[in-house]
Amino acid sequence: WCLLLPRRQKKTASHAVTELENTKDCSQAGKPLLCPSHPTEELQLFCEQCDQPVCRDCLLGRHRQHPCDFAGNVIHRHGDALRELLRSSQQHMDTLEDVLSQVEEMGSAIHSRAEAVAAEICLFARGYVKAIEEHRDRLLKQLEDLKVQKENLLHLQKAQLQQLLLDMRTGVEFTEHLLMSGSDMEILVTKGVVSSRLTKLNSVAYSTQPSVDDRIQFSPHERAGQCCGYEVFGAVLNKVVDPARCTLHGEDLHSARQNQLSGFTLLCKDTTGERMGRGGEAVRVTITHKDKRDCAVKPTVCDNGDGTYCISYIPEEPGLYAVCIYVKGQHVQGSPFTVMVKHKFREHQGVFHCCTFCSSGGQKAARCACGGTMPGGYQGCGHGHKGHPGCHHWSCCGQVKESSECLCGPPSDTSQRGLLRTVAL
Repeated sequence: WCLLLPRRQKKTASHAVTELENTKDCSQAGKPLLCPSHPTEELQLFCEQCDQPVCRDCLLGRHRQHPCDFAGNVIHRHGDALRELLRSSQQHMDTLEDVLSQVEEMGSAIHSRAEAVAAEICLFARGYVKAIEEHRDRLLKQLEDLKVQKENLLHLQKAQLQQLLLDMRTGVEFTEHLLMSGSDMEILVTKGVVSSRLTKLNSVAYSTQPSVDDRIQFSPHERAGQCCGYEVFGAVLNKVVDPARCTLHGEDLHSARQNQLSGFTLLCKDTTGERMGRGGEAVRVTITHKDKRDCAVKPTVCDNGDGTYCISYIPEEPGLYAVCIYVKGQHVQGSPFTVMVKHKFREHQGVFHCCTFCSSGGQKAARCACGGTMPGGYQGCGHGHKGHPGCHHWSCCGQVKESSECLCGPPSDTSQRGLLRTVAL
């Protein structure tokens, strides 16, 4: 142990170190151990207080008052403690050896696992690179096909325009030569043919603009599906959304109900008026109350991925709202527009009956909102009598449609009592 500690420490600097083999030889030789403080005296005693062997002179010196005994009397106790400590140390050695073995095995496992994962990463990367390269080639093929298609259309338009121009130039030159060099009779004879030819040429319809445009875009964030088992991004786009051609559709486009879900659909179109057929556009919607500036409705925009967007909202206050729909920061066709939010649907408080005479069991005091009366002092309506609508109707407001909204406003206390009486009847 002294060898493990630095020699410069005070506690171990003066310690004498003896090889274990030399100590073993001494014990085997039966040589007595001499006291280091008294070289002529043999170590025969053991000081319990100082926990060290001593000689007789030591006992007379600084160990005078210390409890001491002969080595043979205390060896069993100290030997047993040392043997117990030895067993504990041996168990720790076994545990340490097991742990070291596990550590070495784990190191080998980590090394093997790292190599396997590295192979997986390389395989994944190679597959990913291959997928990207194939997707790149596919995109370039799409771009080439689109370019060829546009160029073919331009070539066709160019050939048609050149032929029309050639025909017109020939007709114009012939007519100019006829008018300048021809006689009166020659002009009169050929006038009909020349006039017919020029009229026909002038009536040929042709576009004053190129038949195609150069709108070709690459969208790197566009999802492009799967390629070699990997999800890839990037698409060649030929269509560009035109906010002025986008349209709005839906039954709830201009009317809604308080606290009820309402909505409409935005259909995005390109510059030619064709449906976009894909999503991803920047759609923004604002819905604000025209009379209450601090009252706004938060809409929900759902991208259907096919060029349509479902816009839904729940207005909490009735009144007139201004709705603005923006695509790429520009108003769409029909934006802004107004939506009238009506009060929440009013349920009927009366009964849907044929007449008060039947529904009340013939009570004279029963009344009905249809205004019908019966002879004999009856206050309500009856079949075939004055004011009866001739069909089933609601006693609270007189409406003849069972699934309609009640036309009565919030009932007062007096009208509520009369209404309750009618409902009970």
